[in-house]
Amino acid sequence: MPTRIAVDAMGGDNAPGVVVEGAAMALASGGNDIHVLLTGPEDRINPLVAVLDESVRSRISVVHAPDVIGMDDSPATAIKTKQHSSIHVGMGLCKARKADAFVSAGNTGAVMAGGLFILGRLPGVSRPSVIGYFPTLQGTCVLLDVGTNVDCKPEHLVQFAQMGSVYVKQAMGVENPTVALMNVGEEPGKGDDLAKASYDALKEASGINFVGNIEGRDLMRHAADVVVCDGFVGNVLLKYGESVAAILPMMIGAEMQRLSMPPEEQAIVGKALKGVKARFDYKEFGGAPLLGVDGNVLIGHGSSNGYAIKNLILAADTMIKGHVSATIAEAIG
Repeated sequence: MPTRIAVDAMGGDNAPGVVVEGAAMALASGGNDIHVLLTGPEDRINPLVAVLDESVRSRISVVHAPDVIGMDDSPATAIKTKQHSSIHVGMGLCKARKADAFVSAGNTGAVMAGGLFILGRLPGVSRPSVIGYFPTLQGTCVLLDVGTNVDCKPEHLVQFAQMGSVYVKQAMGVENPTVALMNVGEEPGKGDDLAKASYDALKEASGINFVGNIEGRDLMRHAADVVVCDGFVGNVLLKYGESVAAILPMMIGAEMQRLSMPPEEQAIVGKALKGVKARFDYKEFGGAPLLGVDGNVLIGHGSSNGYAIKNLILAADTMIKGHVSATIAEAIG
């Protein structure tokens, strides 16, 4: 039976055009085992779907959702008042088990609110969490929380470690993933009260492969597969990582100009830089999963193009086939 993925057709800066384009790209590259349900106003989506190749069009259903939650709408209010929005309807399909996952590049807060109010938390989960990806010298590690939960307790960080470990194993194929605590020093006893108490709790927790504290400089050296921290620290790290990908090529370009490097040498350096920068590119990762809600939910970047939407849908397919949500329920419940 094909996996059924509800896609917010109105989510993102360039919706619905790029969303339909991305859905078509995903279906063209994903074989015959995916069915996409596009949620949004029929009069805007149907004309875009009608021009697609029949082999793709036959695996798309349009589910009418006349309302749209804008990027500036209050998340909680919009979810409660716009019950015919593309986000609300898509979440509802998952709640009714008519879809196996929901993805959106729309209002992040609204998607998170929908996950809590419509799908609900998995049994035993205190705080659902969004993960962030960091490229490393040995692949990719995941960081959580990255801003969903600013004020945390040690038990929340333990659950972040459990959920992150499940995701890395089930969706990324890493057996027995290592877990580390982001701190101001490697030695036990370092950090503030939260860090100290979290270290002890993580050390005693079952079902995770805790390797101790790491410092910020260790993150991209792949000191662990899963790195946990509160959302305040995580969001600072995430935004700094995003800036590195944007600013570093500019700095290197300016330095090449200062050194008056010949164009052919600049081209070689530029080619290498392009490859490194791609490892930071959000379009390659397929969005950030919202872990801990009763369903498979992924949040894409608001400026996603068709390629990013394609990877968002394929990442959802991986989550479904990896039984991520059910495995988190078993690990925590």
